[in-house]
Amino acid sequence: MITQKEISEILASYDASDITIGVLGGHSALDVCEGAKKLGFKTLAVCKNGRDKTYSKYYKTQEDGTGCVDEVVLVDEFADVLKEEVQEDLRARNTIFIHNRYFWVYFDFKDIEEKFQVPIYGARELVKLEERDQPNNQYVLLEKAGIRIPKIVRTGEENLSADETKARLDEHFGEGGGPLLVKVNEAIRGYERAFFILVDTDDYSTKGKAMIEKGLVNEDDLAKAVIEEFIIGAQINFNYFYSNLTGELELMGTDTRRQTSLDGFLRLDAQVQTSLLQSGYKPSMIETGHIACTTKESILEKAFTAGEKFIEMLEKEASEGRIAAGMIGPFALQGAIASYEGREEFVVFDVSMRIPGSPGTRFTPATTYKYGRGVSYGERIAMEIKKAVEDGKLAEVCS
Repeated sequence: MITQKEISEILASYDASDITIGVLGGHSALDVCEGAKKLGFKTLAVCKNGRDKTYSKYYKTQEDGTGCVDEVVLVDEFADVLKEEVQEDLRARNTIFIHNRYFWVYFDFKDIEEKFQVPIYGARELVKLEERDQPNNQYVLLEKAGIRIPKIVRTGEENLSADETKARLDEHFGEGGGPLLVKVNEAIRGYERAFFILVDTDDYSTKGKAMIEKGLVNEDDLAKAVIEEFIIGAQINFNYFYSNLTGELELMGTDTRRQTSLDGFLRLDAQVQTSLLQSGYKPSMIETGHIACTTKESILEKAFTAGEKFIEMLEKEASEGRIAAGMIGPFALQGAIASYEGREEFVVFDVSMRIPGSPGTRFTPATTYKYGRGVSYGERIAMEIKKAVEDGKLAEVCS
């Protein structure tokens, strides 16, 4: 395990007046680079050879000042960022790496924790806790924080037989329980999840089998997929930034998800939808992007309260030694606003414990209310790193 002392020593060797902000070429790299350039930092993207034109051509910094990616480091595979020569190059450029889910999925978590000797902005350890098969994972943390989550029928950590799963489903639906959502890792993009909805016990086997036959998911992954209450409400993601330098929580913006093929299916008229369903077609719920959206102001206090509860819980976990550090910088609580007996309630489905992949949040008014203009995640991260440089506190925001 790379220690905080080692990271502090690396940062002490850096020229703090010549910091480079580094990212893996994907997810939210352009958002990070554009924001970093605004604050005067150099930018760098590590890209896979053959998948680099977005960064090495289309958004490469030009002499006329356009573009936002100053340097591109090409690797044969993303995992090559762990090679010592690549890490030496990054350290020589005084690089602080901005991690995201895209960064972590190409490696074993232990590789990042034990081998990536480049300072990461944020808490290095937290991203793996997004996974349901990890101890003290996001649902455990949400429950500890007292944040409302969906009822869980089967966790991602359990290894239940088909009969045991059927018994739990029978119990849920037998008690008049509503629809359930199955969250299973995709077969091709293992870092993304596919979803399908159950309205009775038989749906699990029939819909699951159909997805396996189509190559969308694997049988082993389906057997350990999370099965949870499907919240019928308005889906919304609350995207936050927590400054551990000032102790202030900010709301960066709100968005909702675009999903294929569900979004296209919902645009069809009811007759065509019915015909497709009767023919055996099942719309998928694979996330492909986000839409910036707004919420009414009466919900904002609920959102801030949930974010504060999550921050306080992580600080308690850190103080008691269960995690190395609390939240640093960007995170998101993703869920829905549901109505129960006339009362609106925010129910959280997922937590992103790093920069969310939604650069459109700047186009919602949350940051304008605070800063008088829209501020992107990339710019807000760069603002925090600049403050840490000026205050001599880089080691407090990096791990």
